[in-house]
Amino acid sequence: MEFAGALRQAIQASGLTLERIRHRLGRRGLAVSVATLSYWQRGRSRPRSRTVVVALEEILQVPSGTLIELLEDPAPNAVPVRGAVVRGAAGPPNGAERGRGVRDLWPDPERYACLVGQLDRSGDHRLERLSVHDVYRLDEARRSWTLSVRTVLRAAGDDIDRVVCVHQTGDGDLAGVADGGAGGAGGVAGLLDVRYCRPGRIRAEGGLVAFELVFDRVLATGDTAVIEYELGPIGLPAPDGYDRRFSHPVHDYVALVQFDGDRLPARCYGFTAESSASPRRRLGELWIGTSGSANLAVGTVRRGIVGIEWEWH
Repeated sequence: MEFAGALRQAIQASGLTLERIRHRLGRRGLAVSVATLSYWQRGRSRPRSRTVVVALEEILQVPSGTLIELLEDPAPNAVPVRGAVVRGAAGPPNGAERGRGVRDLWPDPERYACLVGQLDRSGDHRLERLSVHDVYRLDEARRSWTLSVRTVLRAAGDDIDRVVCVHQTGDGDLAGVADGGAGGAGGVAGLLDVRYCRPGRIRAEGGLVAFELVFDRVLATGDTAVIEYELGPIGLPAPDGYDRRFSHPVHDYVALVQFDGDRLPARCYGFTAESSASPRRRLGELWIGTSGSANLAVGTVRRGIVGIEWEWH
């Protein structure tokens, strides 16, 4: 159930009016208007503060995490995984996957929640991800990497001015969110360049970096935005894999890994995983061309992890 529906049901079950809820939030030092509460339960907007949602759970007497998990869920009516250019890339999500929180895609869920909670994600659930294209470059010495991302978005609501991206750049796989994820390890990430947008707030801690990208205009329903940015260079240790973590559905995803220099991996594979803790399922071997690159093209992805891994001689 989407956040708005769950909130509306909880309010009805509580027997409280919106005015009474507003009053009880006010007694906790949280100023929320009746109009805002009405917008939330009708799906016209979402809360920006986790503190307010936790307070709502207590006031409405619903189990802890009931609303928080749905707030972090992707938009309703997400399209199931249909497949990939590589045969057997993915299957439709099961019931357990649909109920899993977005935080399960990350090795440190609490750190992820803390960082993104400091940014403005109020419009994320009203952005349709049309395409995400990643280019991951590993240097000749295999000691550093950079990531270039190009994302096409379409607004499913009005007054949307930004999107939040998250990448893991420390221990574990690099992961990015458009709002999706991408994988690598080691070093300290830097936002090298952005195009067709400008950086907003940036937060980094414990190998995670999260940042806002502000569009060059405010989007209305049906408007599209193209954003490009580059992350890196990230130093030791360079990983033997790259992945993107999908917390929102994406219609088209392409990952390209570029190996600089003459030395190429012995083998390269595509893979998927349901969560950060789930085992990887290999899709098949990928060809490394004369350009020293391998690519993976996937159809509509609902949620999960899709990536490329390689083996050296």
